[in-house]
Amino acid sequence: MATKAMQNKHIEHPEDSILTGDLSVLDWFAEQDSIISTKIDGAPAIVWGTNPANNKFFVGTKAVFNKVKIRIAHNHEEIDAFYEGKVARILHTAFDCLPRTKSIIQGDWIGYGGSDTYRPNTITYVFQDIINQDCIIAPHTVYGGGNDLREVSAAPLTSKLISTKKCLFVQPEVELHPYREDLGDVCKFAKQMAMLCEFVSERKATEIKKAINECIREGYEVDEDEIAEKCDCDVNVLRLWKLVASIKDDLFCFIQETDDIGCLIGEEVTLHEGYVITNQFGMFKVVDRYEFSRANFIMEKAW
Repeated sequence: MATKAMQNKHIEHPEDSILTGDLSVLDWFAEQDSIISTKIDGAPAIVWGTNPANNKFFVGTKAVFNKVKIRIAHNHEEIDAFYEGKVARILHTAFDCLPRTKSIIQGDWIGYGGSDTYRPNTITYVFQDIINQDCIIAPHTVYGGGNDLREVSAAPLTSKLISTKKCLFVQPEVELHPYREDLGDVCKFAKQMAMLCEFVSERKATEIKKAINECIREGYEVDEDEIAEKCDCDVNVLRLWKLVASIKDDLFCFIQETDDIGCLIGEEVTLHEGYVITNQFGMFKVVDRYEFSRANFIMEKAW
């Protein structure tokens, strides 16, 4: 599959994407020619590779893509100049341990070697063995198409990176069943329902998403009538949101994990944070918001 390059921006929940009237996700759900990857709950996000502007190896956070205050570290001195605290320490280790590459890659930091159990953010990961490498990183995105980091576009990383003696790359195996006609039938109904909706602006959508997240944070089910009144918007938009959210929940039935990494939220066994699925209709994240997102909102961050 030839993947479409995406702008370097936040990956949306499928249900949130329809609030402004963008219905592309309704074709995305059932598209057979899709790429799926596991979303690892690491922190912080780090970016590394060869800077196309000067052909030098660099590390950094997503601040390497800043338009103005650019923080691209090509050596340890620049790491100390741009970053501090735990983030600087992580980047020093990453700079020493990451294999050099001509690509530009983003991944999530899981931790330093020496244990079999890690909680970089909300989920606790339990590996089969003690990790002997100096660092553990979950790569997921590759960038290209520009002569400057501010110009590059993102695409899902489809190849497996080879771990080294210093760095363990974690890319859990996951499969997406290609035949999802049942979802397509429900999406056809959603398209008909969309004809009744008075969609909102980006600004209003941000307000609605904030109200939805407040419900999830507090453990309440989203009440479409209450949010429509609170945000002064068409209740049919919220009804469509709930339908698309239910289609996303059904999508989990077509996803199969095949890795052997244990996942816990607190003491409870869980699945991975979620998945990112990409095809010609877009890139969206598939996350159980009432389990993972709520835990992410309320749990103290480990790192």
